[in-house]
Amino acid sequence: MDLSYTPEEEEFRARLREWLARTLPALPPKPSPADWPGRRAYDLGWQRRLYDAGYADVHWDASPTTRLIFLEETEKAGAPYVGANFVGLLHAGPTIAAEGTDAQRARWLPPILRGDEVWCQGFSEPDAGSDLAALRTRARREGDDYVVTGAKIWTSHAEVADWCELLVRTDPAAPRHRGITWLAMPMGAPGITVRPLRTLAGSAEFAEVFLDEVRVPVANRVGDENDGWRVTMVTLSFERGTAFAGEVVACRRVLGELAVEARKNARWDDPALRRRLGRLNAEFRALWRLTQWNVSAAEASGGVPGVGGSVFKLRYSQARQELYDAAADVLGPDCLDLDRPWTLDRLSSLSYTIAAGTSQIQHSIIAERILGLPKGR
Repeated sequence: MDLSYTPEEEEFRARLREWLARTLPALPPKPSPADWPGRRAYDLGWQRRLYDAGYADVHWDASPTTRLIFLEETEKAGAPYVGANFVGLLHAGPTIAAEGTDAQRARWLPPILRGDEVWCQGFSEPDAGSDLAALRTRARREGDDYVVTGAKIWTSHAEVADWCELLVRTDPAAPRHRGITWLAMPMGAPGITVRPLRTLAGSAEFAEVFLDEVRVPVANRVGDENDGWRVTMVTLSFERGTAFAGEVVACRRVLGELAVEARKNARWDDPALRRRLGRLNAEFRALWRLTQWNVSAAEASGGVPGVGGSVFKLRYSQARQELYDAAADVLGPDCLDLDRPWTLDRLSSLSYTIAAGTSQIQHSIIAERILGLPKGR
């Protein structure tokens, strides 16, 4: 498989670099991590700049390779992360683009691209754990509406979201993977209660969401009724396949910064630490090549990442934790200082083997769908 870039793709890279060099110095200061309204405004403002410059649609209308170049160059340049736009740009948006009707694409995609609306993800539930198919949130059909009752947890950006990509059970009698439906729920609908959750790192980008007889129009259903599991697999393929690509670049940058810091504080004299950093360098170089391979595979299959994303997600989650464990070794006692670089990142890295599908789930996907092993009993 060819992992090189075409002249047209390299031309896109050069234009993007030039635009980033002109644009980034003019950005306003970043708001406090605790100021979610401010963070929403900052993230939407950045998205609007991308839209006005013609770069907003790279996640959907551009080729997977062009998308990868965009993620690589924006991360290298230190451009703002997608932040509150994460679910809309990298999960819900690509899913609607792939599975939605013309009317749904016309309604929801332009506001995401312009930086007008924020989405959150209503997948996980308190009693389901990592078993997404065990969800219990019910939706009964009443005329032109679904009436939804239940609870979601770890709902990303719910406190500032306009819409929620929501999984509901529409046929309790069906086999559990076949009675699920994917809905777009307006977060301003009556009956929705949002309670922010504070993480170990002190941030509150997740929330519990309680749904009490919330009415969602049937027109907001993406895909057929009871076909939501298949649609969800499209969503998760984007989440695990390409959504973390920019983070690989960020980890490689952090690795270089750790080497510089180790030389400053004499930790570089430890040969075990040097070997550890060298191995991590090889690890992230390999992960970047795997990302390129997954993107090339997606390009060959119509733009939707395949199950190879689970291989990437499994190894990247562990490598990220190992990277920030190495950062703690470099910092020594200062790793307990929350004001030092990498300390909060180390705390957040602990969630990566759980978020977007636990490592145990990824092992099962790889075993069954790639290696063809029988399902466990």
